Amino acid sequence: MENLLSLITFIPLIAALVLAFFLRGEDAAAQRNAKWVALISTTVTFLVSLLLLAQFDPADTGFQFVEERDWLMGMKYKMGVDGISILFVMLTTFLMPITIASCWHVEHRVKEYMIAFLVLETLMLGVFCALDLVLFYLFFEAGLIPMFLIIGIWGGQNRIYAAFKFFLYTFLGSVLMLVAMIAMYRDAGTTDIAVLLTHEFSTGPITLMGWQIAGGLQTLLWLAFFASFAVKMPMWPVHTWLPDAHVQAPTAGSVVLAAILLKMGGYGFLRFSLPMFPVASDLLAPLVLWMSAIAIVYTSLVALAQEDMKKLIAYSSVAHMGYVTMGIFAANQQGIDGAIFQMISHGFVSGALFLCVGVIYDRMHTREIDAYGGLVNRMPAYALVFMLFTMANVGLPGTSGFVGEFLTLMGVFQVNTWVAAVATTGVILSAGYALWLYRRVVFGQLIKESLKTITDMTGRERAIFAPLIVMTLLLGVYPSLVTDVIGPSVEALVSNYQTALLDSGAAVQIAQH
Repeated sequence: MENLLSLITFIPLIAALVLAFFLRGEDAAAQRNAKWVALISTTVTFLVSLLLLAQFDPADTGFQFVEERDWLMGMKYKMGVDGISILFVMLTTFLMPITIASCWHVEHRVKEYMIAFLVLETLMLGVFCALDLVLFYLFFEAGLIPMFLIIGIWGGQNRIYAAFKFFLYTFLGSVLMLVAMIAMYRDAGTTDIAVLLTHEFSTGPITLMGWQIAGGLQTLLWLAFFASFAVKMPMWPVHTWLPDAHVQAPTAGSVVLAAILLKMGGYGFLRFSLPMFPVASDLLAPLVLWMSAIAIVYTSLVALAQEDMKKLIAYSSVAHMGYVTMGIFAANQQGIDGAIFQMISHGFVSGALFLCVGVIYDRMHTREIDAYGGLVNRMPAYALVFMLFTMANVGLPGTSGFVGEFLTLMGVFQVNTWVAAVATTGVILSAGYALWLYRRVVFGQLIKESLKTITDMTGRERAIFAPLIVMTLLLGVYPSLVTDVIGPSVEALVSNYQTALLDSGAAVQIAQH
């Protein structure tokens, strides 16, 4: 089927336009219609993406379903997916109907709320499908706008501060990426990502303000891209926008932010940093590995000190993204397989954890850990679901959380045993903060009067969690669902990376990989 990627990408945008121009009124019926339009369109998008996955050939390591047409001043509208990007497309389309279903209680400006999420889905899908630098940048940056509005309009008490902090951090990081893209166009004469992947950027030393820069142009380009992707991930020490954004965002906003938006940084490293700037990646890999190890330990310790449930889970996300960056820059098969698996798994688990917080927040209107205790007595189904995702977050064998962490640590161990040793302590610390949170919220005596009438999960809430539970357990016991799809593309990426290092005279470093 032609134009399948464009169809998947733009169905949500078409639905948003339908809501914007054809749905009138603010009464209960209009609000209900807006929710149904959003839910049906995101579900259709997921069903069409299943068709994409069914036709995808994992053995072909090139780009598939490529669409190309003239667009703007010689630039192309070019879309395509490979083994690395297709699972991020699937993750996005899978999670969006769940996210919309979790918004059913929203009553304030419902039409605009649904439009924001639909536009955001189109922009996120565009990031994972774009095969042109300019197109990628437009999708990447435009995604800030609906998320900024979701936090700023429907967020908590300090929503304006959190929204601007989120916007400024991520936007400023991306300005350097834009400069780098212009430099790449001047050097290669094209904005086609497929062509740029085969282009050799100069590694000759450059002198800048009296400093000689090893790796030359590649290092400068790598640093510019790193500034953008590190903020997006977010990596320590540019992670401080994330806890504020999560705490103030509505539940659905937190789910999308943690489950999908953070993955754009990791995807960027895999699409640009490693394959396009291999010498610079090799040169700066020790820096990234140690930054990641510090992030895992530091943010896990910070999570232990939190009194707000959302803030604790937000710091947990930063720690888990540390495993991702570590695995990517280990630059071997296990490391990158583990990093991608961890991103997919984290999408299900962190999204579910924020939904767990949302379930009790909707009833009690507080996220303070001290406000709860003994919920198992009134909410046994909730306690069971919350326990499953807490264990997956810790990395319990049999859940998807274990596979990603294990593969990542295996990959890093081959490159730097000290980094692997430090990062492994994060597994212990994650058990500390996750189980501490669970014990204080769920176990103990039901003492607080306000909790004695709290009700267990509704049928709608159980239905929302069901697909997340299935995927978390399925990937835990049958990880080849992911690794079979990404394996050949990752193998090609690692092989090209090592060949590029050999060709550039970096044969000494290759022994470490």
